[in-house]
Amino acid sequence: MGKWSIVLVTLVLVALGLLSVPGESQSPVKIGVIEPLSGPVAASGNYVRMGAEIARDWINAKGGIAGRKIELLIEDNKSDPKEAASAAEKLIVRDKVPAIMGAWGSSMTLAAMPKLEEYGVPMVVETSSAASITKRGNPWIFRISPPSEMEALGLEQYVDKLGVKRVDFLAVNTDWGRGAIGAFGDMLKKKGATVGVAEFMDQAATDMNAQITKIKATGGDTLFLTTAVEQITLVMKQAQEQRLGRKIVTTGGSSSPTQLEGLTEGFRGHDGIATIAEAIRVAGKDEPKAVRDALWKVSLMGVNGPIKFEKDGPAGKESGQSQPSIFVVQIRDGKVVLPDFLAKK
Repeated sequence: MGKWSIVLVTLVLVALGLLSVPGESQSPVKIGVIEPLSGPVAASGNYVRMGAEIARDWINAKGGIAGRKIELLIEDNKSDPKEAASAAEKLIVRDKVPAIMGAWGSSMTLAAMPKLEEYGVPMVVETSSAASITKRGNPWIFRISPPSEMEALGLEQYVDKLGVKRVDFLAVNTDWGRGAIGAFGDMLKKKGATVGVAEFMDQAATDMNAQITKIKATGGDTLFLTTAVEQITLVMKQAQEQRLGRKIVTTGGSSSPTQLEGLTEGFRGHDGIATIAEAIRVAGKDEPKAVRDALWKVSLMGVNGPIKFEKDGPAGKESGQSQPSIFVVQIRDGKVVLPDFLAKK
């Protein structure tokens, strides 16, 4: 009789243990998001936010992560690096998030990075393209967007077909803009193109006529333009008014003029959240270090191609860098099309 009593008591304890699990499993999985929802580059940040929300809704509709729904805790970095650092600390200390997606601009991401290392929380970088992000030696950084060097390499094979011979640059005066000029400038010189002037503009500037006047005077055939969608639209309008008759190539992947707004912004937010969700699923828990370790094991197909991280940066403190799809599109007669040399015959 005593033996059976022990067995029965054990079964009751197991049953009680099982009953307690569903309650725990229903608590939401928190994921932090830092994007520019206001300020000069707010259009881009809001497209990324919407993409993140689509991923959240999609995953939750399929049962979430092991039955737990995703909850996004979204912070506005106001297009400002200091605000990005503050937002990262707030999400980590106040909200106890196990992972963050952010922070659109390279300067914003770079400003937030010390907080990630200080507190030991991973961040999936969805847009920023400055090489220094994965070269600084921050083992809590995992980037799914291509650095400028990777973008330049992707474009290199098309330089001759684009007819780029004499090129000038106009870029936003941030880590992103300066890095893009370096990466694309090096590639174009290697291809034999003549590199002319490099003009910069403040992130909040609305009048770029002085820079366009200087660029027009060089007599080049192509302008490489690196900035957010708001300024791209203004530069193109002002260039048209000044009759700047040359090709304009925008860099940065997610940056595109009015006709393309949102097209290449939303998928970054979607893929960033999908990546973090997959890492939490692989880790089996929403604990920062476990999620960081699991990010190295992530392998999934995102909207913008396969996501799998390779080591980048100094030995022992490597960041993760994925190799996303890189594509070229053209705006012709107000429509988005493939360039002639890529269109199927």
